[in-house]
Amino acid sequence: MTEKVTKEELLAKAKKPSHDAMIMHPYYKGKIGVMSKCVVRDVRDFAIWYTPGVAAPCKDIQANPERVYEHTNKGNMVAVVSDGTRVLGLGDIGAEASIPVMEGKALLFKYLGGVDAFPVCLDTKDPDLMIQTVKLIQPCFGGINLEDISMPKCFRILDTLRKECHIPVWHDDQQGTAAVTLAGLINALKIVGKRMEDVRIAMVGAGASNIRIAHVIMQAGIDPQKIIMCDSKGTLHKGRKELESEFKEKWEMCLITNGNDVRGSIPDAMKGADVLIALSQPGPDVIKKEWIQLMNKESIVFVCANPIPEIWPWEAKEAGARIVATGRSDFPNQVNNSLGFPAIFRGTLDVRASTITDEMCIEAARALAEFAEKNRGISDDYLLPTMDEWEVFPYEAAAVGMKAIEQGIAKLKFTRDELLEMARKRIRHSREGIELLMKEGLIPPAPQV
Repeated sequence: MTEKVTKEELLAKAKKPSHDAMIMHPYYKGKIGVMSKCVVRDVRDFAIWYTPGVAAPCKDIQANPERVYEHTNKGNMVAVVSDGTRVLGLGDIGAEASIPVMEGKALLFKYLGGVDAFPVCLDTKDPDLMIQTVKLIQPCFGGINLEDISMPKCFRILDTLRKECHIPVWHDDQQGTAAVTLAGLINALKIVGKRMEDVRIAMVGAGASNIRIAHVIMQAGIDPQKIIMCDSKGTLHKGRKELESEFKEKWEMCLITNGNDVRGSIPDAMKGADVLIALSQPGPDVIKKEWIQLMNKESIVFVCANPIPEIWPWEAKEAGARIVATGRSDFPNQVNNSLGFPAIFRGTLDVRASTITDEMCIEAARALAEFAEKNRGISDDYLLPTMDEWEVFPYEAAAVGMKAIEQGIAKLKFTRDELLEMARKRIRHSREGIELLMKEGLIPPAPQV
């Protein structure tokens, strides 16, 4: 019989990653570096890789701009761009303090998706300067991942760059979070035996993540009238006229959701709900146990604030929730965009798609949900694959690439099997490369923590 874990032990487990991070980060002086991918048989090869030989591919690109993808690593490079104004649950901590997060993002890009990603932390909060900077650096990159940018400017930055850049630009806090949340919701509803078009959903937090989640789950089949969203001032409804001029994205939610015109606060939104999707303030105690008790039977609770969920998962279970998910990897059912962005960009880059559409994100969600069900079988504590099930990433990437081809926004055409093998090769190479460096001691062993 498995020994019951105490709340004290669960709390200690929840705090340990932060403790270990303060030892590991200064030990390695960061998480990423630059490594050559070409042979250097001896210094004479530099005449090929640098001057004078490098002039030949330069002239070829000048004459044929698309050849940049053949001569350089542009097609596999992504910039992780942030101004540090909305980092995790820490808020506006500035560009330099955000570097550890963006380095971590780049590490996940490489290890899980075989994508070379670089932190680009900008010392400005001006959205126009950010837009201009991204447009200026795009020649070096195959895609742009916007990260941890405050509202409402994140919406304008994304919309403008998607229109004006010639490479795909997305905001992971919006599209990536939406894709993985939808994947978890698909399988959670299967487990409890409820249909997407029937369920009532309470959404706590009306930031960029939840607003995009709302749009994506509606496209996937959720009835907008059965969604009630809350911000810090209460439920969103047609009476919130101040939002019409102050925050057009929230105002849109006021117009298309909350069909019963529920007015009040978070518990009013949660009463009779089948699903809670919370991406608001770091917890615990943002969501109360007694509010969970107001939900319908077989309730589904996604509490995904970082670094601490809005309510501890064991407390949500005690209050009657059937399925509980968080954004953390140290609890069951991690609903975190780390399962999305590496593969979505892998599939996007492999077909050289011009953008990343909501339909591509929905296809990624379906692939994630399908892989979990086929690979291990879904359960209350296993909604989605974990990051160590590495085969999910090429599976998801191939689905994304095929959707881009179907939508006519891909410059390169492949079969699903070809995309799957391409992604497997890239991702396997990244993983095995790190394993080899560790084995040979070129990445030093981790310190005792």
